[in-house]
Amino acid sequence: MAFEQLKAGIALILEEIEKRPEDRHVLQEELRGQIAELRALGLPVPEDILRLEQELEGDDSDDLYDDMPV
Repeated sequence: MAFEQLKAGIALILEEIEKRPEDRHVLQEELRGQIAELRALGLPVPEDILRLEQELEGDDSDDLYDDMPV
């Protein structure tokens, strides 16, 4: 898949994350797959996408404790 197609796919996933926050975890996996594909092809991962990936991973660590009793 070409760089522009992968970027377009990432943009669609980001739109879906905004529209369906309840499905964020599934969509994050799709996003990670797209990023991995960029890396596997030796293509550059845009800086804003890297920052977003790190931010989403940080959000995931918070979710780990959401259902623990206090």
